[in-house]
Amino acid sequence: MALRPDEFYDHARAAADDELRLPLARMTGWDISPFEADGLRVSALRPPVLPEPRQHGQDPADCDECRSRNEGIWLNERWRLARIPGAGVPLVLMLYPRDHYDMADLPDELAAELGVLTTHIVRHVQALPHISRAHVYRIGDGAAHLHVWFFARPEGQTQLYGSWLPVWDDLLPEYPADVADADATAVADALIASYGGHHSDTDGQMNP
Repeated sequence: MALRPDEFYDHARAAADDELRLPLARMTGWDISPFEADGLRVSALRPPVLPEPRQHGQDPADCDECRSRNEGIWLNERWRLARIPGAGVPLVLMLYPRDHYDMADLPDELAAELGVLTTHIVRHVQALPHISRAHVYRIGDGAAHLHVWFFARPEGQTQLYGSWLPVWDDLLPEYPADVADADATAVADALIASYGGHHSDTDGQMNP
């Protein structure tokens, strides 16, 4: 059984200093870290917040993703794919079920589709010129409607390897939107050819 919230907090506090600051993460010592360790410090630990704040869209009637169910660069009967604007890496896409599900709520049929569809999207992102890898992330703390991130890592940028990529994305200047739009269209075209579905009538851009 996992530690209770108070037990987890006490366990973490035992490793913190008098200001409740933990040591720097091991990740800050990696050569792919976007930060130099000198001058960095960890934010002070805060006690648990219980009950946790409500996620956006816990009530489907208030869910932005449900209201946007017909928007994206690609759609089929059950899924939609959108481009996230303002990214620093070449392309950031988001996959959503069109109906209101979180990952733990997905019926087995949709869960199986998610695996196959994710593989097709990764395949098509990595087929873009000058893209080496497609990273896939599901976090979900902020919204109750399932959303799966796809980040395209640019070729040759080995400093952008691994789990620091979303942080680098936030640090980098905004990638040219016209180039990202063209690449997003190429992914959608390839997805239509390999998996089915169709383009939507919108530009496919969604706010994160």
